Amino acid sequence: MPYIAVFFGILFLILLMSFTTVPQGNVAVVTVFGKYKRILTPGLSLKVPFIEKVFKRISIQNRSIELKFQAITLDQANVNFSAMLLYAVLNQDSETIKNVAFKFMNEQNLMQALVRSVEGSVRAFVATKRQSEILSLRSEIIFHVKEQLDQALGEWGYHLLDLQINDITFDEAIMRSMAQVVASNNLKAAAENEGQALLITKTKTAEAEGNAIKIQAEAEKEAAQLRGQGVALFRKEVAHGIAEAAGEMSKAHLDASFILFSMWTDALKHFAEEGKGNTIFLDGSNEGLQRTMRELMSFSNKANIIKEE
Repeated sequence: MPYIAVFFGILFLILLMSFTTVPQGNVAVVTVFGKYKRILTPGLSLKVPFIEKVFKRISIQNRSIELKFQAITLDQANVNFSAMLLYAVLNQDSETIKNVAFKFMNEQNLMQALVRSVEGSVRAFVATKRQSEILSLRSEIIFHVKEQLDQALGEWGYHLLDLQINDITFDEAIMRSMAQVVASNNLKAAAENEGQALLITKTKTAEAEGNAIKIQAEAEKEAAQLRGQGVALFRKEVAHGIAEAAGEMSKAHLDASFILFSMWTDALKHFAEEGKGNTIFLDGSNEGLQRTMRELMSFSNKANIIKEE
């Protein structure tokens, strides 16, 4: 009986060792006496006890790693990078899985090679650029790293899914100088904008003043023309009136100089009534009166000529 129990115990142990499970998102590499044999997919699988051995379970899920490192630009400025690397096993082909399983001694060696490869690629690129260019070349740096790493990762059985550069910083002194440059550029832009605004304001004000002066000048010109036309029309009407009065007196066989004398006396009366204390000197001598009458007669003759026209 004891032997039977031992036998069934050994048989149960062998049967138990004949089964193995592989979690979802993983594959298992099976070796025979240390040599690659086959791949086990997720689920429950059979293997030969004591001969076949699960060498390693490999995750085919996406993996990520945070990187922080430093690079030096062409003009000797220190640049600090913070990045996130996303990678995964290339595929589930046997050759790919063999590379993943046997290229590196352990996961730590893989991480070390991967990190150093990314850092070396970024540093090689940054070393050809100046400090002032780095911030605007984020996408170019990512493209350069991907291009450099794709071949190496393919040989290891992996491929690069994504590389994100989350932060790019410089030494404190450089950051201060960059902040000063930005501040001075902002002040310069603000001053230029203020100057442009002031120029526009003054230009618009000058245009408005010029338009106002132009409108006023046009109005004064039109008013002067109207006043001149009014005065000319008034004089013309006065001349026609005097000429008609002179004609009527001629028809009545009266001396036309009576009209002129009447106008002269009316003018003297108007001076006296409307003078308001002002002193007006008039030549009351006979010679002066005769000279005045001659001038009025000349005016009357001109009025007759205008009427005939």
